[in-house]
Amino acid sequence: MSNSVIIKKKINRFKKIISVSGDKSISIRWVLFSSLANGISSAKNLLGSEDVIAALKAIKKLGIKSKLNRDHCKIYGKGFNGYEYKKNITIDAANSGTLGRLILGLLINTPYPIKLIGDKSLSKRDFKRISDPLSEFGAKFRLRKNKYLPLTIYGGSKLKKIKYVEAKGSAQCKSSVILGGMRSDGTSIIKAKKSRNHTEILCKHLNLPIKIETKKNYDEIKVSKVKNIKPINYNIPSDISSSAFFIALTALSDNSELKIRNVNINSSRIGMIHILRKMGVKIIFENQKLYKGEKIADIKIKSAKNLKSINCPKNLNSGAIDEFLVIFLVAAKAKGVSYFKGLSELNQKESPRLKWGAKILNKMGIKNISTNDSIKIFGNPNLIINNKIVIKDYLKDHRVFMTSVIAALSFGGEWKIHNKDSIKTSFPNFLKIISKLKND
Repeated sequence: MSNSVIIKKKINRFKKIISVSGDKSISIRWVLFSSLANGISSAKNLLGSEDVIAALKAIKKLGIKSKLNRDHCKIYGKGFNGYEYKKNITIDAANSGTLGRLILGLLINTPYPIKLIGDKSLSKRDFKRISDPLSEFGAKFRLRKNKYLPLTIYGGSKLKKIKYVEAKGSAQCKSSVILGGMRSDGTSIIKAKKSRNHTEILCKHLNLPIKIETKKNYDEIKVSKVKNIKPINYNIPSDISSSAFFIALTALSDNSELKIRNVNINSSRIGMIHILRKMGVKIIFENQKLYKGEKIADIKIKSAKNLKSINCPKNLNSGAIDEFLVIFLVAAKAKGVSYFKGLSELNQKESPRLKWGAKILNKMGIKNISTNDSIKIFGNPNLIINNKIVIKDYLKDHRVFMTSVIAALSFGGEWKIHNKDSIKTSFPNFLKIISKLKND
């Protein structure tokens, strides 16, 4: 069976209501927190992706049972100190930076060495950025080339409080240190550049010993030792990052309209919404509500007739870091030159995404100038692609695959996009929803 997708024509106009899969960030955090809870936690709409399955397998290695039936999951927690540390444990984080980095914060007290491995893509990502602060607590690490997976963590018996400055805007690094602080004596202080805050929201919902002071450019987080976590029953909202592909597709399609139900619109995650609104896309939040500290809404989008270019404010970057590839597609159709800067973090993802963004635009015939942390996109509102385009060799980066599908459906041409299995890491239902929109 072919592992590639061929798309030969643009999508027809559509008017639909869809639901997308559960939020990946929250799904993985729910698994990790539930594994530490006293008793049985239950989740509905858990994302059934490879990244989340890897998290369930990881806690199983630590003696925690779970039952998964479609998108309903139960985890049988044994308390905050309930992990069964054994000799020769190897945990495979697969493609998931969130799992790989966060779980290390929980393992800093292991009495036996634990090996952490990942797939080819994850093994090229920087883990020194998390082993350095976790070492301050008293754990020790051995990394490949002092930076990469596989790594081995050696836990400390007396874990001390730390002060940590997170300057990159990485929620994964911040969250891992928060989890490490929960294992340590005293109160650890984290000064963190603004980034997604699902870990803090979940901690507050669970009444854990965490205090957050929000400053203009950073958050100051104080976290103390945790004694007990209560079970967490969670109806996981839909993922804004997965929704982003359909938001962009609707904006770029003719006379189309879409409603996406029950999406997490956490303010640290909706940078793309702010950016596209500035570019002239009509996006409305309906039925807004607060659920366990997270903002949820239905998102309604209409086709954009006259897209405007943007000089994108850097303060929107962290809230849109996973969505920039599809934002670049919208810029490709905008009138004028769009400029995005301060994006070096994009190249720390599953593939060097800023380079891939430029590569896809080049294949589409869109002039762009990129550096290692910026890109200028010379939009063409009349762009129609007639040539053949092949997308391959992109390190199994699900977002490169999905962005290419949106580009093909929006601009035409004949596309052959390899490695459709890449979507299993984050959004296995992606192509099914695309089919639903095409069959109007």
